[in-house]
Amino acid sequence: MEKKSLSETRDFIRSRRKDDVHVLALQAGKYPQVDMQEAVIQIAGWQIAEKKIPSWASTEGIRYPQHLSMEQCSSEITARYKASLVEGDTFADLTGGFGVDCSFIARRFLHTHYVERQETLCKLASHNFTLLGLGHIEVHHADGIAYLQQMAPVDCLYLDPARRDSQGGKTVAISDCEPDVSELESLLVEKGKRVMIKLSPMLDIALAMQELKHISQVHIVAVNNECKELIILLEKQRGRCAEYANKEVVISCEQIVNNLLTKPFSFTLEEERNAFCEYADRLGKYLYEPGAALLKAGPYRLLASRYGVKKLHPNSHLYTSDTLVDFPGRSFQIEAVSGFGKKELKAFLQGIGKANLTVRNFPSSVAELRKKLKVKEGGDIYLFATTLKEGEKVLIKCVK
Repeated sequence: MEKKSLSETRDFIRSRRKDDVHVLALQAGKYPQVDMQEAVIQIAGWQIAEKKIPSWASTEGIRYPQHLSMEQCSSEITARYKASLVEGDTFADLTGGFGVDCSFIARRFLHTHYVERQETLCKLASHNFTLLGLGHIEVHHADGIAYLQQMAPVDCLYLDPARRDSQGGKTVAISDCEPDVSELESLLVEKGKRVMIKLSPMLDIALAMQELKHISQVHIVAVNNECKELIILLEKQRGRCAEYANKEVVISCEQIVNNLLTKPFSFTLEEERNAFCEYADRLGKYLYEPGAALLKAGPYRLLASRYGVKKLHPNSHLYTSDTLVDFPGRSFQIEAVSGFGKKELKAFLQGIGKANLTVRNFPSSVAELRKKLKVKEGGDIYLFATTLKEGEKVLIKCVK
């Protein structure tokens, strides 16, 4: 059996970075001195990193883990956002993983502890941190919870609990994550002045706020209108000091569009409960759809009061106005409105061969309605099927 060459494997990885890894995997016999298994892992990792972690992909020599770790790691843009929320002298990441979050957050601290129970990931992290100029990160091959129990207090603790069950399915409840931060909360806030927890964007925020007693802030991060992360910050004083006892948790909706962070929308649940919300008696000239982070957070009444727009229906999270406003989401100009009477609908759809279809508070799914309307997907026309103030079902034709 021919011996694999480390240098030839490295050269092969460098020269074939953009090749199809599935094709390469079948060509191992053509390159007997290349460790093809390792080459495929590194090439596949670099291809994901080029889009997900561009500053790492542009750093020569970075080594990548198996596909699952690459799939689960944070993107550079969300890692940079998390880093903007904290700073101090000491930081510890108890669920180090591939080390993306740790590498960006660590730049905000003088000394960092990376903790990971998988030895392979520890070796990769140690190698990569050196290449990235992060010599102040100390790598610990240890179980995060065991390390937490014996560690000295730090300015900030970070956890990214595993969100998969034993069968590999995704989990969305705090108690289903590993580790269960609700059980560890008291210890976490003892060991960290501030604790940052990354959770599934599908998590029920109201339930999380019931389960965790020391929440100070909740951040919902959407990238290009897709919710990516739910970030919870814990602080011990919220549970101890009268000054904080009655303070409402701040929920911040962060929208990142084309790699740029738009103006955050922050609120408390008390503000939402007390907000004045006017409902539209008729549709105005413009229609507004909140961004994904806002739809997740639910400041539905506040959106109407802060932006001077009218809501179509308590459960139709769409808004309208006669004058255009700078709304945190998608804005459209309304061209026509139709009910669902056969003749009315036929005239309304005349000339519409394809359109982008959205349903909000409507009894049919997009697929069902598209089949009924016989309209293909795409084009410059946007159709919204929704319910108005008095319960009337309508189809709204818009353009951007």
